[in-house]
This record gives sequence, structure tokens and C-alpha cells, in this order.
Amino acid sequence: MGDAKGLDADGLKRMADRIRMHVIEMTSEAGSGHPGGSLSSAELFAVLYFNVLRHDPKDPDWEGRDKFVLSKGHVAPGLYAALAEAGYFPTEELLTLRKMGSRLQGHPVRGKPPGVEMSTGSLGQGLSMACGLALAAKLDGKDTRIYCLLGDGEMQSGQNWEAMMLASHYKLNNLTVFVDRNHLQIMGETEETLSIEPLADKLRAFGLNVMSIDGHNVKKIIKACTKASSSSGPTAVILNTIKGKGVSFMENNADFHGRACKPDEKEKALKEIRERLQ
Repeated sequence: MGDAKGLDADGLKRMADRIRMHVIEMTSEAGSGHPGGSLSSAELFAVLYFNVLRHDPKDPDWEGRDKFVLSKGHVAPGLYAALAEAGYFPTEELLTLRKMGSRLQGHPVRGKPPGVEMSTGSLGQGLSMACGLALAAKLDGKDTRIYCLLGDGEMQSGQNWEAMMLASHYKLNNLTVFVDRNHLQIMGETEETLSIEPLADKLRAFGLNVMSIDGHNVKKIIKACTKASSSSGPTAVILNTIKGKGVSFMENNADFHGRACKPDEKEKALKEIRERLQ
């Protein structure tokens, strides 16, 4: 069994930055991809795969594992980096992102690479899949927990709200939904594109227990996961984050939602991250 609970807060912060380095390197090598949202989710990926999830990289199909569904599938680089660091496949394979024949496509494909639970990328569908996994686990009497990450721009998709009604109706207390609230989507600010506020109130109205935390604070993410595990129903955790977090010129810059760094930008970004890891 691979609980992977060996990293403390400092270790998790460093792992988040290791994930960031991989994201910059692999998207730059591919010349495309979505680095901004991958960087804003780095702490969550680190906490899940190195503190919270019950999983076993040596046995990806282990029946007792918890499951993570990346609904905002375009931030696959962040997920791939976490999986590689956890030991699901060699980190060297990360540089094959988006290349012909690679297992690491621009959006996740179930089982390719090992550790990817669901094929996602069509925004708004991942939470429905996560609800199905959570309901199946309850019907089978398993104590498996299901985690799902949504983008805040993705909250504009109506299917999410139908899924939340189902989660509340069936009291899926084994389901934790994260919303990466970085306020930016490909067209700019979420509130200018199509407002999702008051987000917390809407989530509560749909029957979810709601927490709003600093999405870059690993201790608060762990605490939220612990609290959600004892909830009587589904939980939503709003992660207040910064798009492009960890690289100064990428932070709060919607341009990097779906653009890889150019060669000079890549070196500048990696230098910033390396200095923190020293």
C-alpha cells in the first residue's frame, strides 16, 4: 500500500516547485501546453500524491486506492509531473509531452500513463465521472475516497451543477471537489467572461460543505482534506490561487494559460525556481 505520507510541509513545498520545474521544461520542449493552471495547482498535486492519497505506484490498479480525477484536463502537465515524481513512470518520459506516440498527450487518457484514472479535457465532465466513482465505492461498501479538481472557468459549465445535485442527493461524503480559483481563463478574467460569483454561496446552495483556503498553503490543504474526510456529505474546497504561481512574469498572466515559455523565458523561469530549491 502506498500512502506516500513521507513528506512534511517543507518537503511538500519543495515538491510543488519540482513539479513546476517539470511543467516549464515539458511544455517548453513540446512548444505548447497549459503551464499557467498547472503552476497554480502545484501545491495541490504535491499534497495529494505525497501526503493524502492512498495509492501505490507499483500497483496502479490496487483495489484499495483513492482516486483523483483531473476535470480540467488541460493542466495534464502538472498531473504528469506529480505521477512521475511519485514513481508511476520515469521522469525522463515527461519530455515526450504532446509528441507522436507518447503516452503523455495534451489531455489525460485513462491508464496512459499509469495513474491516470479518467480521460478528461472536455470541460465540465470530470465531476460527473468523480460522482460515479464515489457512488460506486459507497454501493460496494469501500472506504475509497474520490478527489476531483475543477478550474474556476470550468465552473461556467452547467454539467458541474447537475453533478453537484447528484452528489448532494446521494450524500457522497467520500467526494472532495477542489476548485482552482485563480480568476483567469483563456479569454481573460473569469468575472468578465462569465461571472461565477458568489461561488461559495452557490456551492452551499447545491448542498456541498464548503471551505475557502489559500491554495498555495500545503498545511491548509492537508487540513481541508482531513476535515472533508469526516464530513456527512460532499465537500467543495475553493483553492484561492495565483495563475502561473512561482514564476514572477507568469503570475496573473492569462497569456500563459495556453502558451509555453519561449527559450529565454524558460531559462528565466527555471532560474527562479532553482533559486528557491537551493
